[in-house]
This record gives sequence, structure tokens and C-alpha cells, in this order.
Amino acid sequence: MTKTYQTGDTVSGKVTGIQPYGAFVALDEQTQGLVHISEITHGYVKEVSEYLAVGQEVDVKVLEVDEKSKKISLSIRALQEQPPAAQRTEKPKQSLQSHVNENDSEGFNSLKDKMQEWIKRSGQ
Repeated sequence: MTKTYQTGDTVSGKVTGIQPYGAFVALDEQTQGLVHISEITHGYVKEVSEYLAVGQEVDVKVLEVDEKSKKISLSIRALQEQPPAAQRTEKPKQSLQSHVNENDSEGFNSLKDKMQEWIKRSGQ
């Protein structure tokens, strides 16, 4: 690495390669990092190539620098505004009892009563 990159830095780079798991981004002439597929954008990303292309200039945030292995983890998503959470319409909660039909002729017979009925049916 010619330049020292720190966790939290925001830098510009150029996409140099795309893999199923993410995209490699050159930060300078001798340094590149990886934007993992989960760090491309908010939400689900199926294909990296739907969001990035080789040669594309991107702004990235440095998530982690591993000096020993010389690997840099990058994120594009960290620089994007998080989309608002989907609004759920609240329905009034009903108890399970409200879903039960107590007039159901099958549901509330005791096992003893049902047994007699089953014995009769089996003899037919």
C-alpha cells in the first residue's frame, strides 16, 4: 500500500473487477479493496453487475484495514441514506377465541362422545 488508509475514510476509486461475492475497487495505483455484495446498497443484491461495472468510479467508505494481509474492506452502502422502514398498517389484535366457532358440531365434542360416533361409523 502506497497510501495509508484508515477505517472510516471516504475515498474515490475505480471498479477493477466483479465477482459473484462483490467488486474490487482500486483506491490508488497499488492499492485495491473489496466491496462485499452486502455492502453495495441497502436491500438484497442478487447480481453485483446490476449495480456496478468495471471502470466505474465509485465513492467508498473504508470499513476495515488488515495491515497483516494487506486487505481493505469497503462499503458503498455506508455512504447511502438508509431508506425509510416500510410502514405497516396496524390491525387491531384479536384473540384466538374470536376465531373459534363454538357452534361447530365437530370441534367441541368430548373424546368420549366422538369415540362412540367413530365406533358407529366403522360398523357401517
